[in-house]
Amino acid sequence: MNKYFFGITDTGKSRDNNEDSFIATSLTEDRLILASVIDGVGGYHGGEVAAAIAKEEILKQFKGLSVDPIAEMINAFNKTNEVIAVRKKTEKELSEMACVATLVLADIEHNQFYYAHVGDTRLYLLRDGSLVKISKDHSFVGFLEDSGRLDETAAMQHPKRNEINKAIGFSDQMSSDESYIETGQSPFLPGDLLLICSDGLTDMVNKQDIITLLLQGDDLSKKAENLVAMANENGGRDNITVVLVQNNKKLQQAAPTKPRPAQQTATTAEPTMQSPINNNHHSPSTAPAKPKRNFWFTALVFLCLILLGATVFLFLQTRRTPEQASPQVLSPTTPVRNSQEKLLQDAFDNAVGDTVVLSDSIFKSPVLISDTLRIRKDTLYILARGLVLQADTGYKGAALSMLTPAKLLGLDSLQFKGFANAVSISNQALLLKNVRFTSCKLHVNNNLNFPDQQMVSAGFPNIVVSSNTSPKSTDSKNGAK
Repeated sequence: MNKYFFGITDTGKSRDNNEDSFIATSLTEDRLILASVIDGVGGYHGGEVAAAIAKEEILKQFKGLSVDPIAEMINAFNKTNEVIAVRKKTEKELSEMACVATLVLADIEHNQFYYAHVGDTRLYLLRDGSLVKISKDHSFVGFLEDSGRLDETAAMQHPKRNEINKAIGFSDQMSSDESYIETGQSPFLPGDLLLICSDGLTDMVNKQDIITLLLQGDDLSKKAENLVAMANENGGRDNITVVLVQNNKKLQQAAPTKPRPAQQTATTAEPTMQSPINNNHHSPSTAPAKPKRNFWFTALVFLCLILLGATVFLFLQTRRTPEQASPQVLSPTTPVRNSQEKLLQDAFDNAVGDTVVLSDSIFKSPVLISDTLRIRKDTLYILARGLVLQADTGYKGAALSMLTPAKLLGLDSLQFKGFANAVSISNQALLLKNVRFTSCKLHVNNNLNFPDQQMVSAGFPNIVVSSNTSPKSTDSKNGAK
C-alpha cells in the first residue's frame, strides 16, 4: 500500500472475530485520499455485517471525483443507515446491528481535510509533535472527557466507557436530524499526520504512548503495526484498527536574510539619541517634577487608608450576618431527615469522582424521603441497582433537585414512588436509564429560566422514551457474555 496512507486491523487477544473494518485508498493519484475506520455493533455476526455495509456504501458514494466532500459523506452515512434498517427488519438475527464510523477525505493538493463522524471511533491530527483529538466521542464518558470532567486515565478505566448514544443504525430519523452526524474541515499542512482508529486502540494505549510511536522515524506501515502491537501488549481486549494519512509535501522553510545597512544604523544610533535625555539631570525643566511626585504619593497613601477602612467595615458586617441568620436556621419547621436520607445526601455530597453506586447492603429499600435530596456536584452518575425512593406521609416536595452548580445528572436503575415531583432541574442535563416512576404526579420538572427583558429564541424538542439503551461495551458488542 502507498507509503503516504496505510491501514491495518487486528482481532486482538480477547475476540475470536473482527467486527472492525477500514478504508484507505487513493482517489486521484495520491492527491485525494479516502480513509475510514468502521466499528460494528450488535452481536457476534451483526457487527460484521453492519461494518461491511458501511464500507460498501462509502466506496459507492466516492467512485467519482468529489464535488462537495461533506455532503457526500453525509449521504454515505444516511444510505448506510437505510440499508441497515432494511436488513434489521428482514433478518431477525441482525435486529441489533449498527456501526460507528469516522470518515476522512484528505485533499493533499489543497492542504485540507474533511471528516464525518458518528460514535466513538476517533480522528486525531499530529502536527509539530502535538496530537489533537478532532472528533468527539458520542458517549457519556466521552462527554465527561471532552468537557474536562475526566482525565484520559479515568476515562480509559471508566466502567461505562464503551456505552454509546449515537450509531449508524440506531435511529430511523438520522437523515432528518442535522446534528446527528458530526462534520467539519481543517487545514492539512505539509508534514501533518492523521490518525483514525477504533476504541480498541485508545482503550489500551494512552495518548503519550501514541505520540511516541507516531514520532518514530519508521514509515506509516511500521507506525501502525507498532500501535496495534502495543494495544495487544496492554491487553488487546477489543478489535484494533488503525489508519494513517500523511501530507507528504515538503515543509516550506524561509531562508534567513541579512540585515540591511539602514537597520544596523538605526540600531546603533539609538543609544546616541537617548543619551542627552538621560544625562540632562540639571536642566531647569525638570525642577517642578519633584513636588508633583510628592502630591501623587500623598494622594495614593490617602486612598489606601480609605480602602483599608472600608475593608475592615465590610469584614465586621460579614461576621454579624451569620449571627443574625442563625435563628432562621434553627427554626423548628425545618424537616428532620431520617438516617437513610442522611446517608444518601452524604453519598451525593462526598462522591469521589463522578459515579455513586448505592449498595443494597447499606440502603434498605424503600427509602422514605421527607426532604429534598440535593445534587450539588458538577456531574454525578447515580447507579441505584433498583433502589426505591418513596415520599414520606404528607411530603409534597421533590425527591431530587439539581442545584445551580450541577450541570449533568445521570440516574440508572432508580425508582420513584408517590412524589408530587420526582426530579427537579433548571436548564440542566438529565440522563435516565431504567428509571421507573410510580404514582408520581410530575415525573421531571424542568424550570426554564431566560434573561429578563431580552429576546429569546429557543426550541423544545420532543422527548423520545425508549426501553432500549445503547450499549457498546467490550462484552456485548461482539456478542460475548
